Amino acid sequence: MQPLLHDLVSVVHAPASALGGTDGQLRPTGAQGLFHADYRVLSEAVLRVDGREPVAVAHSLTGPGAAVFVGLLPWLGDLSPDPTVRVERRRRVSADGMTETIRFANASHEPVTLGLTLDLACDLAAIETVKSGGLTAPVAPQLDGDRLGWRQGGLAVTVAAPAARIDAGDLTVQLSWTITVEPASATEVSWAAAVSDPRAVLVAPAGPVAWERPELVADDRRLPRLLEQSLDDLESLRMAEAGTPDDVFLGAGVPWYLTLFGRDSLWAARMLLPLGTDLAAGTLRTLARRQGRVLDPRSGEAPGKILHELRRHEFHVALDGEELSLPPAYYGTVDATPLWISLLHDAWRWGLAEDVVEELLPTLEAALTWLDEYADPDRDGFLEYLDTSGLGLANQGWKDSGDAVRFADGRLAEAPIALAEVQAYACQAATNAAAMLDAFGRPAADKWRTYAVELAKRFRSAFWVDGPRGAYPAMALDRAKRPVDALTSNIGHLLGTGMLTAEESARVAELLASPELSGGYGLRTMSDRDGGYNPLSYHCGSVWAHDTAIAVSGLAAEGHADAAAVLTEGLLAASEAVGYRLAELHGGDARDDLRRPTPYPAACQPQAWSAASAVAILHAASGLRPDVPAGEVALRPLAGAPLGGFTVRGLRVAGRRVSVTVGRDGSASLSGTPSALTVVR
Repeated sequence: MQPLLHDLVSVVHAPASALGGTDGQLRPTGAQGLFHADYRVLSEAVLRVDGREPVAVAHSLTGPGAAVFVGLLPWLGDLSPDPTVRVERRRRVSADGMTETIRFANASHEPVTLGLTLDLACDLAAIETVKSGGLTAPVAPQLDGDRLGWRQGGLAVTVAAPAARIDAGDLTVQLSWTITVEPASATEVSWAAAVSDPRAVLVAPAGPVAWERPELVADDRRLPRLLEQSLDDLESLRMAEAGTPDDVFLGAGVPWYLTLFGRDSLWAARMLLPLGTDLAAGTLRTLARRQGRVLDPRSGEAPGKILHELRRHEFHVALDGEELSLPPAYYGTVDATPLWISLLHDAWRWGLAEDVVEELLPTLEAALTWLDEYADPDRDGFLEYLDTSGLGLANQGWKDSGDAVRFADGRLAEAPIALAEVQAYACQAATNAAAMLDAFGRPAADKWRTYAVELAKRFRSAFWVDGPRGAYPAMALDRAKRPVDALTSNIGHLLGTGMLTAEESARVAELLASPELSGGYGLRTMSDRDGGYNPLSYHCGSVWAHDTAIAVSGLAAEGHADAAAVLTEGLLAASEAVGYRLAELHGGDARDDLRRPTPYPAACQPQAWSAASAVAILHAASGLRPDVPAGEVALRPLAGAPLGGFTVRGLRVAGRRVSVTVGRDGSASLSGTPSALTVVR
């Protein structure tokens, strides 16, 4: 079974991450341990004092890559109801390992002497083995004097522990200290694990964070807290390819997806455009270098196609009855290519330098070739997917679990599958590409404008269904071109893409705000009235922060403020209940039934597009929509300010720091814009 994650504390500085209990221990079980890229480099780090574990009382994330765990030693100190001896385990994860400082504070009236031990082990298990719940035997430690470490296949882990005694067994190691802490004083010991990985595919970025932290003051105090934690998590998820450390992107999530994921990295960079265009540029360039060149059914590669996932080795995993065997560079995604086009377009609108855009135009044109020649193999006018290898992902949209595409009665749809939101992505990408082709004097712009118009017409004819709940877009077409008629969150992705008329947009907004989709802590992936609904299904009833934020952004863009506010309130309530770190997903249970969201037990956290959702919601509320090439910036906040008033300073338009204030009455002002831009309302 896949190990559960919901009760673990993740501390991250990509490509390293530490997952342990709320007591600070890294136990040799489940998904606990210190990870580096796709390997677990420490499988155990258990602290004991006088042979006993401290009594855990508190823990807190303290910034990017940092956490503190507080415990008590009630068998020591004064005989008093008040605890007088405590231990703080301060953990800091860096790109190449982890350091811990263990601080003992004595508030009693007498000195205390402590026998401290730390048991360590290393199994160097591959991430897919851990994900599948497989067991890997510990690797034998190597001890040379006071140098302790483990080594296998070029990957090396070294432990340093000043002043500690080191006792190495066949498979485990124990560090030990004896310390005395005087009354009203504190004493510290420390240890560190460092990783050497010369074969690394992905590394830490070369430079500092590319964005400035916005300053947010808001009537709803949940918004600044969510933004602060999300920015910490986003900072810790930054990565780059070895050899191009200046091209930064966001790893998708911890622990299973701390790598380059086309769809996830593109969406996260798109949501973060209000903070600047550097992350978008790094993400676009990284994926451009990996753009498909040949036809390869095994990897899913095709000319012009954008990558789905990058690993350092072949990825074998057995989950939910599926046996997956993915090549290191895997292209099994139907949506990353149009999303790449739209990220380039949106970054250009936000002020990405024209020379950077021009450098990427050949990649754009190759992506359009994929859209034209390979995305629609049966030439029915819709983008579709089918895994012909039998070893890749059966579903290749963002809802990629094997049971994600269901009819309203719960039956599974058969591939090839044409997803609703993918048609919308393609429609928007074609329109966006046409604008860039025109602006840079490249041919074929009219062809792609026509493509978008015709695709929207075909979609209207084939996807819209009618039933007891009225008309709505189906989530997909199945193998027989039948509408897969479950009511799902997929329809939220249609907004703002040019796929819908104003009347259709209003109908989608009505459905998104209805209790059957919005009654949980955010937007349910599937209506609770459908046969496949399960509040703890990965894609058929749960709530994903990024999915909710995409719908909120579309609702805001099309003027549906009340529906946007309904979904945002659900997500803010969820964030407040979980300490403002939004996981990959949570349960879809109704807010009327539970006072806090049900954790999805195997959800990753932090997750890039979940964290980026905080910026997307703030952006939607502000209504800031620049068009730097056209020389203007629109300011159209949510009507009536349903999220309350706020001021945000430090957003970026064309590299300039701007501020937006939205009043409680819905009025808005913008300051700091470049003089070349005209503000329109």
